[in-house]
Amino acid sequence: MKFSNIEGKKIVLDIIYAIQENRDYLSEIDGAIGDGDHGINMNKGATLALPEVEEAKNLTDSLGILAKVLMNKIGGSMGPLYGSIFMGMQEATLNKDQIDGEVIRDMLNIAYENIQMISNAKPNDKTLVDVLDPSINTYNQIYDESKDVVKALNACSEAGKQGMLSTINMQAKLGRASRLGEKSIGHQDAGATSCYIIINTFCNTSISLLK
Repeated sequence: MKFSNIEGKKIVLDIIYAIQENRDYLSEIDGAIGDGDHGINMNKGATLALPEVEEAKNLTDSLGILAKVLMNKIGGSMGPLYGSIFMGMQEATLNKDQIDGEVIRDMLNIAYENIQMISNAKPNDKTLVDVLDPSINTYNQIYDESKDVVKALNACSEAGKQGMLSTINMQAKLGRASRLGEKSIGHQDAGATSCYIIINTFCNTSISLLK
């Protein structure tokens, strides 16, 4: 099963739409233990990228546009982090006319490798890594065992959701929320939430395109 690089542009468009739709939700979550502007900042980057993505010819170009805008137009740490994720995904699609389970695996793995190069965050630190780590490891495991890309993508999304929910009971170890110590326990991490929204959209739209 596969889809064309040209068709794959829909993945980036759907990610942008999902960020826009969840702007207020993300800021509300961030307001509990952060600045309360996560949704605003993510929405700003997504909305600025949208016109260029609409004109892009394929998935590769769309990922590059979104990465560039997020890295250059969003303040704080999230711009570089998400920019690195989308740059990694773009790298995996270069010169690929067709996107199949192998390319999707490379997209996820290079994205995670990029994060590990610029961030010290580890699982259980109450960050987006608590979504990336289980979702990508689950995709790898299921895909390697079954070669069933739809099964692997569904499992990837579900693992990401559980990773996001697991941050509720964690104490923040990095970022602004870490200053709250034990008071950060009981609140879902905003970065993990936006990461799950992105991973879930990536998985669902990919499934819808595969044929």
